[in-house]
Amino acid sequence: MSSVTTNKMTNWRWVMCAMLFFATTVNYLDRQVLSLTWKEFIAPEFHWTDSDYGTITGAFSVFYAIFCLFAGKFVDWMGTKKGYLIAIVVWSLGAVLHAGCGWVTMEAFGLDNLEELRAVEAGSALASNVAMLSVYLFLACRMILGLGEAGNFPAAIKVTAEYFPKKDRAFATSIFNSGASVGALAAPATIPLLAKALGWEMAFIIIGLLGFVWAGIWIFVYDKPAESKFVNEAELRYVNQDDEEEKAEEVKVEAEEKQLSFAKAFTYKQTWSFAFGKFMTDGVWWFFLFWAPAYFQDQYGYEASSNMGIALIFTLYAIVTILSMFGGYLPKLFVEKKGMNPYQGRMLAMLIFAFFPVLALFAQPMGQYSAWWPAIIIGLVGAGHQAWSANIFSTTGDMFPKSAVATITGIGAMAGGCGSFLINKGSGMLFTYAETQGSAFQFMGFEGKPAGYMIVFCICAVAYLIGWSVMKILVPKYKPVVID
Repeated sequence: MSSVTTNKMTNWRWVMCAMLFFATTVNYLDRQVLSLTWKEFIAPEFHWTDSDYGTITGAFSVFYAIFCLFAGKFVDWMGTKKGYLIAIVVWSLGAVLHAGCGWVTMEAFGLDNLEELRAVEAGSALASNVAMLSVYLFLACRMILGLGEAGNFPAAIKVTAEYFPKKDRAFATSIFNSGASVGALAAPATIPLLAKALGWEMAFIIIGLLGFVWAGIWIFVYDKPAESKFVNEAELRYVNQDDEEEKAEEVKVEAEEKQLSFAKAFTYKQTWSFAFGKFMTDGVWWFFLFWAPAYFQDQYGYEASSNMGIALIFTLYAIVTILSMFGGYLPKLFVEKKGMNPYQGRMLAMLIFAFFPVLALFAQPMGQYSAWWPAIIIGLVGAGHQAWSANIFSTTGDMFPKSAVATITGIGAMAGGCGSFLINKGSGMLFTYAETQGSAFQFMGFEGKPAGYMIVFCICAVAYLIGWSVMKILVPKYKPVVID
């Protein structure tokens, strides 16, 4: 039991919330290092094409989605302390290992230094082999990164459930989840500058080491509330105030709800509805996440480490962060003020959010006047996605019993990963082809690679409306699933 026995309630639960916040921030920083360094620093060394980068980003999406299926069970099996510790150590190791890809490549081909690596003749057999080996090395590192990162949110949600009563969990979750937004804002302001000053390898190492620092602190600060020396009896009673209610609920769930197998899940239209919605839209978010820095360099010449490049990416994510906060309010308004059922209100809100990405059609044309227009427009598209995403996840709770939500969410994550692979790999191939064709490749008044970007923006623009329409056709009205 806790060794803190003062009458005044301690507030150790908020220290735990701060730890979750910093872990989520580091998680997002580690994920962004590659997208902010590859075009300016890494591609010239390894002779990558856009297609090579598309292979890496697409595969990462699949790795992450697959690992998400099993991450929650792993954390439950290992326990919160060990599970979270292993997750962040694994993803931090994966992040740091990226820095060794250059050394391994040089050793493999007998090159003595980076100057020799860069000097390899473009288009030669050696350049092709260097690119291929380095892509495989980065894929291995991304797989390790995805394996660890998949454990962050299941572990964080579990800690929140341990340290906060039900009435405080949503607030605590919103605090630690804001680490993703902070990471998105901090990444463009720090990572390119680190790469420029110290080399891209050190950017991976420094950001990766932050995870090991967090892990060292976690060992000493975390214990379950009842075992923590920092939690007194008053705080423990506050944290456990829902115990009796939760026990009764668990008994009810065990008595009334059956477990849902993967095979059985696919017999329900509601599963296909959620999976298709994720398949159509997750890739849009990942595309802008992975390709926005390269876009501003390709189209406007602003490298990620330049003041303008930093300002553009920072503005983009600032818009996403601020506007996406309102994503959960609209369906609540429809339910409470308009009397709609939760599913009906959520679908109406999602239809409204599905029109935000249509703005992507104007990013390329408006970019002819200023790079600020695409930054603002992509920010609005990203905000629409985050609002859409928050609501599509909630549709699983609207339609499925609690015992099936994790299974359905895992299936949706897999579908989203497949969609992300297709758009990222496809975009890379398209951009490489469009660049080689030059003025011979045209689309809607644009030539070469700008035409390639315009094609992808058009796909992003209609993806949500297509996703919503199919979801509505499959599940036209609220119809909860009853497991036989």
